[in-house]
Amino acid sequence: MMTYGKLANIEPKEVFTYFEEICNIPHGSKNIDKISNYLVEFAKEKKLNFIQDNYKNVIITKEASKGYEKVPTIILQGHMDMVTVQTADALINMETDGLDVSVSGDYVYAKNTSLGGDDGIALAYSLALLASDTIMSPRLEVIFTVDEEVGMDGARGIDLSTLQGNRLINLDSEEEGYLLAGCAGGGTITGTIPITREKGSGKVIEISISDLKGGHSGVEIDKERGNALYILARILRNIKKEVSFSLVSFKGGEKDNAIPCFGIAQILLAEENSDAFKKAFHTTSEMIKHEFSVKEPKVKIKENSLGVKSLPALTEESFTSFLRFMLFMPNGVQAMSMDIKGLPETSLNMGILEIEEAQMKVVVSVRSSLSSAKWELIEKITELIKNENGVSKLNGEYPAWEYKANSELRDSMCKLYKDVYGKEMEVLLIHAGLECGLLAEKIKDLDCVSIGPDMEDIHTTKEKLSISSTKRVWEFLVKFIENK
Repeated sequence: MMTYGKLANIEPKEVFTYFEEICNIPHGSKNIDKISNYLVEFAKEKKLNFIQDNYKNVIITKEASKGYEKVPTIILQGHMDMVTVQTADALINMETDGLDVSVSGDYVYAKNTSLGGDDGIALAYSLALLASDTIMSPRLEVIFTVDEEVGMDGARGIDLSTLQGNRLINLDSEEEGYLLAGCAGGGTITGTIPITREKGSGKVIEISISDLKGGHSGVEIDKERGNALYILARILRNIKKEVSFSLVSFKGGEKDNAIPCFGIAQILLAEENSDAFKKAFHTTSEMIKHEFSVKEPKVKIKENSLGVKSLPALTEESFTSFLRFMLFMPNGVQAMSMDIKGLPETSLNMGILEIEEAQMKVVVSVRSSLSSAKWELIEKITELIKNENGVSKLNGEYPAWEYKANSELRDSMCKLYKDVYGKEMEVLLIHAGLECGLLAEKIKDLDCVSIGPDMEDIHTTKEKLSISSTKRVWEFLVKFIENK
């Protein structure tokens, strides 16, 4: 049984108390009713005006403090949902249970699961500001959106016509000292390719790859981390060159925007080919481990015999189609920005692949800061799926958040940061997608920035949130809001 109150004495207490309450509520994407209703109950308790729409988005408004009535409204924004990933031995059900939060040194983490600092910390900061009787502020309009991680459906559907402000601080960034002023656009492609099966019998071998670093496909895509789906398919292709076998199943990845860190396949092998298989497997796995020794030093590649069985396996034609698709499917960064050093311009991430009974299902996340490049890559993937007699569907397409040459909000925040810390706040554009582009289409002349505290390994079971950074960003945010 989990114990709560572990973060109650961590400064800033008002932020971490709310953060732990949020962690106690299941709030994975598409499972947001409880967290949305929690925000509504908070607004009712604090006697604040609120709107909860049909999507379960929530907007809470706090009127200006005395003396701040003429200061322009500030909009704060974050998303309710988190990416839910867990280790194989995790004892909780993330659909129904809260997280088992813990502290280690300067970090908060969740045992055996993702933490949801992305974007639970935005909710915690916002609630602490809304609840405060001592922080002086202009009118605050706080937007809490749903399902950002699976297509930004909340931001896409929300009605913002009641808002008075046009200065928006998005709290969905993961690195202190950086101010984000633009991001890539993107979309998710779901494809299905038909397969046929035939009865087969023989030795069933399970091949698995695990312990890859994974990570956010917008933040870590340029680090060339191994994608378990591509690597596992490559292992199968190499072994197939040396020994005959049939493919029974293939499964890996959990989220379209998370780089897959595991994959499992089952093959059907004639017993007389066992020695040849072991030799080919050993040669291939050692090659992969050597190739990824620097990028993925902890990668594990295993094979395990499950005994002799009779199972329906892919026909040779379907297996060939699968290998061909994986061979020609692009992966990772496709182009780097020529304007901003070190920034990916266009990329894709195959986040999920599963061979089901009669079809192969693949889910791919595409990102680009150039609209034309984004659509070119979407068309390429669509054609690859079509070439294997498959069909595809584009979901969650969203525009890039374009950099504004003139931004009073950006300039004001950078000036205050230098006044407080004695150093420049670095202004960046990022490859990861934020909701700011969609919100800019709904709010006239929106002036928008994004900030946040240090987080590491978001969207993975190693995710952690820096306590000291959370405190500094909170203090900076309060100073900015109180600044007339």
